[in-house]
Amino acid sequence: MTGTIAIPSYDEVVALSRELGPLTVPESYRDENDHMNIAHYFDLCVAATARVFDRVGITDEYRATRGAGFFTGEHHIRYHAETRIGEEISVYVRGVDRSDKVVHIMALLVNDTTRRLSCTLEVTAIHVDLRSRRAAAFAADTAAAIDRELAPAAVSWPAPVCGAMGIRR
Repeated sequence: MTGTIAIPSYDEVVALSRELGPLTVPESYRDENDHMNIAHYFDLCVAATARVFDRVGITDEYRATRGAGFFTGEHHIRYHAETRIGEEISVYVRGVDRSDKVVHIMALLVNDTTRRLSCTLEVTAIHVDLRSRRAAAFAADTAAAIDRELAPAAVSWPAPVCGAMGIRR
């Protein structure tokens, strides 16, 4: 559980840079409970974090030239409010923490129609040497790019982490 960490308000989340949206939830996302199916929350949050990793430089070219990339070590999705068909949604991303080999990142999907946080996806991404398939330290330029992109100090509110995962030191 998040313990004493409060869920950020809609206004706090939308102060971040928007990575996806606004999107209107299409009919094809409907599930048997008449709201957006869980797979789409996950897919949209993953797409938003992928955009951030692309900006950091973890691209197909990076994988080909440096022989390194990210493996997901762990993820946790938490639902905060319902999202229904026809509503507008957006996804934002913020950094939580970084070590020399791991990034802890969070995607926040908001419902722009209801002005509520709908879900959070928390991810640890491990930098891996694709030849040895083992964790590898970030090069200095990659670490600097991650720090610029995901600086936790960019917002004043604590990330609503699950408390069950993170970077092990």
